[in-house]
Amino acid sequence: MILSRRKFIENSAAVAALSMVPGSGLKGTYSKISPVSSSPDSKFGGVQIGAITYSWRSMPGGIENIIKYCRQSGLSAIELMSGDLESYLGAPANPMAGMFGPPPGGQRPAGTPGQRSQRTPEQEAAIAKYNKDLKEWRLTLPMSKVEQARKLFNDAGIKVHIVKFSPARWSDEEIDYAFRTAKAMGAGGVTEEIGEEAAAKLGPIAQKHGMYAIFHNHMQFATPGFSYDPFLAVSPAVMMNFDAGHFFGSTGIHPNTIIEKYHERIYSIHLKDKTGPKTDPANTNQVWGQGEVPIADVLLLIKKQKWPIYIDIELEYDIKPWSDAVKETKTCLEFARQILI
Repeated sequence: MILSRRKFIENSAAVAALSMVPGSGLKGTYSKISPVSSSPDSKFGGVQIGAITYSWRSMPGGIENIIKYCRQSGLSAIELMSGDLESYLGAPANPMAGMFGPPPGGQRPAGTPGQRSQRTPEQEAAIAKYNKDLKEWRLTLPMSKVEQARKLFNDAGIKVHIVKFSPARWSDEEIDYAFRTAKAMGAGGVTEEIGEEAAAKLGPIAQKHGMYAIFHNHMQFATPGFSYDPFLAVSPAVMMNFDAGHFFGSTGIHPNTIIEKYHERIYSIHLKDKTGPKTDPANTNQVWGQGEVPIADVLLLIKKQKWPIYIDIELEYDIKPWSDAVKETKTCLEFARQILI
């Protein structure tokens, strides 16, 4: 099933126009994902579509804004980047924010460089104090504050199914904090980038909390001999956040080969469109419907099998000056909706 961006936009326009025609029987059809909806619903055909909030990295942050973006996009589920959450909860501000890489939650403010520069002794002292203060804050944070944040999302009809803390390099006490906080948010687990040491460290702690340590892939599958199996063997609490776009873009292999084999250990899927490894330019992000990732095949497999796997939009293609990340996320959601309904 191939659905071009132009075709689904034409279809959407036609439905919207027809819904205004008296007696058409379609009145209100298109308003199901209207930005004015107070309680969005992005579950179509039994498949829960959400987004990783990294998709809105070019927009002003904060969980109040994220809730607004969800409503405007029509999304009822998210993988929440922890930087916004910890900021809302009152984490101390990083004195070097934007200068030496991402803040605690792994979320870099838009337009800030990620490269490291030579730090002065004063900057080193400021960073050391910040790290100490941040750890103390995390270990003394009342979970009642986290529950207040969860209520904001619940009242808006938005499910936080993952919090992306990326905590593998933290102390064990701070990792405990990450899982306790994610659980208080109603999430099923914490995400981290895939790695042997990370899986060995986070898997047992996740299991202790009755949660999942969920690992995200980039282009590892293009490395000969790479397999999920060693990671999954660490603990039943190890699950995968399978990035279908990175997988296809780097290997050219149909993502369903992995999904079908490991569906019981895949908690969520990042969905994006890309060119394949043999296309020029290779492995390059594209507007949905203009790349080669078999998006429809992935969605229809999940729908047919009724697997409880979250599908999260990860917006990574270049956004034109006349649009923004919220509008593009809504367009991606509509693309998925038309495939699933």
